[in-house]
Amino acid sequence: MIETVVALLMIVNNEIQEHRIQASMSECLKGKRIADRQLKAGGNVRYQCLKSEAEIELYMGDKHIKKLILK
Repeated sequence: MIETVVALLMIVNNEIQEHRIQASMSECLKGKRIADRQLKAGGNVRYQCLKSEAEIELYMGDKHIKKLILK
């Protein structure tokens, strides 16, 4: 099923390594701030919040992103 979601992306060396669905953009930005504080300076990891369509999979009652649809 395809839905519009807010996702927190972990980008390593300009490739998306992980993505998590967030309840809202404010929750996503809060998670991004926390993650950014824990980063070492000069690393190749960055975090980004994104509102986009995604292919969603339901697993044990939770929604998981199967594939992001970037436009």
